[in-house]
Amino acid sequence: MEFDLNAAAQVVVTRLDGYLSALAASAPKIVIALVIILLTWAISRLAGSLEGRLARRMHLRQNLTDVLLMLTRVLIWTAGILIALTVLFPSITPGKALTTLGLGSVAIGFAFKDTFENFLAGILILLREPFAIGDYVECESVEGRIEAITIRDSRIRRTDGQLVVMPNHALFQNPVTVRTDKDLRRTTIICGVARSEDVDNARDVIRTAVEALDTVRSDIKDVQIFAQSFGDASIDFEVTWWTGSSPLEIRQSRDQVVAAVKRSLDDAGIEIPYPYRVITFAGPVPVTLSGSTDAD
Repeated sequence: MEFDLNAAAQVVVTRLDGYLSALAASAPKIVIALVIILLTWAISRLAGSLEGRLARRMHLRQNLTDVLLMLTRVLIWTAGILIALTVLFPSITPGKALTTLGLGSVAIGFAFKDTFENFLAGILILLREPFAIGDYVECESVEGRIEAITIRDSRIRRTDGQLVVMPNHALFQNPVTVRTDKDLRRTTIICGVARSEDVDNARDVIRTAVEALDTVRSDIKDVQIFAQSFGDASIDFEVTWWTGSSPLEIRQSRDQVVAAVKRSLDDAGIEIPYPYRVITFAGPVPVTLSGSTDAD
């Protein structure tokens, strides 16, 4: 069978003519769809600008502002694309498109369950603001300073310099201790003095030493000193005071208090006892003196 070049060319021309005719017939719809896309872009930009100004007036976090802008743009673009599709393809109604989109969203939701869980948790954390960037928090044995909060995870810088990237759902579902929620935090040490010492005098010496320190906020909250218990060889005092809430301030203040209490007790001649041990034996123990002889 010989190949008929003229017949093939005629078929191609006929097909192209049909395509061009269909394109010419659809040209008004294409133009309208492009106009809708342009309007969607303009509305998205305008809504983003207005929302940004409103967020600044309300003093919202930048991360929360970015999330709200993203959600607004997604909704506007989804609506604009659906309208453009119904103009181009009249057989696709908004109801059918939404149904298809819903089924697809269910499938995507199952496939990316953890991602969406972190996304929703991030939005709720940004809306509720249980902690802010710069706060020191503890959650699931992770303790450190919040450096960033995104819609998927939060960045926590530990006090040893290591960075922990924690999924938002872990911070949302588990108890979180915000150590810097207030400017002041209470801290406590145990100090023991010998049982032979006067308890009231020892308490006064400790109180005077602690209240004189600049890291102890005795002007706001009183220093509390209580005789707590009988130790092995001591009377144990519970010394409690208020200082700054950051981990560094806690460590600095504890260092100053321990040093000042030790110095003051030494100056007052009050003994901080070593542990005493009493050893008993079940029977007599022979003792031999060094250098002794039978004649002795």
